[in-house]
This record gives sequence, structure tokens and C-alpha cells, in this order.
Amino acid sequence: MKRVMCIPNYSEGRDLEKIEKIVECFRAKENVRLIDYQPDADHNRVVVEVIGEPSAVVKAVIESVKVAAQVIDMSTHQGAHPRMGAVDVIPFIPVTETTTAECVEYAKEVGKAIGDMGIPVYLYEDAATKPERTNLASIRKGQYEGFFDKIKDSEWKPDFGPAEMNAKSGVTAVGARFHLVAFNVNLNTPNLEVADKIAKKVRFIGGGLRFVKAIGLELKEKNQVQVSMNLVNFEKTAIYQALEMVKSEARRYGVSVANTELIGLLPLQALIDSAAYYMQIEDLKAEQVLETLLIGE
Repeated sequence: MKRVMCIPNYSEGRDLEKIEKIVECFRAKENVRLIDYQPDADHNRVVVEVIGEPSAVVKAVIESVKVAAQVIDMSTHQGAHPRMGAVDVIPFIPVTETTTAECVEYAKEVGKAIGDMGIPVYLYEDAATKPERTNLASIRKGQYEGFFDKIKDSEWKPDFGPAEMNAKSGVTAVGARFHLVAFNVNLNTPNLEVADKIAKKVRFIGGGLRFVKAIGLELKEKNQVQVSMNLVNFEKTAIYQALEMVKSEARRYGVSVANTELIGLLPLQALIDSAAYYMQIEDLKAEQVLETLLIGE
């Protein structure tokens, strides 16, 4: 059976009633499985993970965008995480019997539907129509507030929807990509400057690890700061490599790691790689994990 994963991010992490209205679009739907949803009050964002038959997932995602456009008002939104729209980003990821090329088509279908709602849409990663739109950070630069001017630039004409800012819903990025690992490292300090400096050293654009994107964020409720990372290719830059580099940079400022966070799902191999590194197990394979042998029974 064809299966695709979709991980839409909505700019609401505090109002549980609004969050439930959005998530309800994925519940009890034929051929759609709601895996998880994680509201974050500091980020003021909820990340939803669904897997299912492509056409069913596409339909549910479009329904959720309609709901989010009704309940979220970006003109009053505040949160630590960079954002540009009520539905900020919608990535499609191939799972079984599905290719990246097919995910690009699903992204275009959803993008057109959102554009028809009057919300500007940009295609990114493997679905990007221009090289400069491949990187989500490039599209999101300036965030919601900056897009009122940015969208007037002919270089930033949306792929779908009106070439003018939607004041209530902002803009949305829809794309297709490889499995991304969202991995955050929380530091024992409230000093945001430290997190920013570490993030700049770790991320590729700052001369750090090739497949890492990183930013520093403030976690006011925890009185901590965070190096929030996206590992866009865990096979080429492993979780342990990113964590060890953060630890190394943190020591320069006399700061330690409080704990780490995993946002959403990740492939088993990503854990196997880190387990093998920290436990110094030579040639550890997924088949050596008991539960992997039971899955097919």
C-alpha cells in the first residue's frame, strides 16, 4: 500500500480548544492515521504527524488548513519559533511504495488548494520551483511581519495564491523532503546570546555541520535557552555528531546541556547510529533490536 507521511506545523501551541479543532481533521479518517501532535507553548506552535494513503492524507491536510485559517489570527501571534503563517509549513515525506517525485505532486496539489483559499503558497525543498526557495529558512526570512513588503518583490511572487499578504493567515510553505530529525538541545542558562552563538557554529550556513540547520530559542517557562536543530539528512550528519558539537561549543561558555528533545518521529536507524556511537558497539544493526523482528509477526 502506498503511504506518505505529512507533518504540518500550525502557529498555535497555547489554546487547546483551537488545537483540537485542527487535529480533529485527522481523527477517525479512513486511510489516515494520526500518529502524534505536540503543542509547544513557548514556540506557540503545534506539530502534527500523520501517515496514510496519499489522497486521503492530502484531503485531510486541506481540511485542516481551512480550520486553521478560521481559528488562528497571525496579526496577534507571538512565539519563540520563526513563523510566517497560520499553517507555517507542510512537508510530505515518502514512506512505503511512494517516491519523492510523487510527494512533490502531492505538495503541488495541496499548495494549489491553499492558494485558492486566498493564502500565498511557496513550494520548498524537492518541490521548489527556484533554487533560492529550496531552503525553508530563505523563504521564511523576515517572518510574518516582513512578508508584507517581501511579497511585493517580483522575486518572491508566490507559487500559488495571491501576490499579496494575507494579514490573518500569513503565507504557507508546502514541500517534499527526506526524513528530517527535529532535535533540540536545552542548555542550563537563560542567556539567549549563548544559544545563538552555538547555533551559528553548529549550522552549515555558519561553517558547521553539512546537514544541520540551527537557531537559538528562549524557553521562558523553563528559564533556559535551546539550540533548536533540524537534521535534514541523518545518514550523513548523525544525531550524536550534532549533540557532541553543541556540547563542545557550550563548554566554551561554561554552560552544560540540561537535556535534549526529540520533536516527532525519527527512523530507527537514526537511534541505532547514536546508540552504536555512545555504547561503542561495532557494526550494530537494526536487526539486533528484538522488537524489529516482532514487527512482521
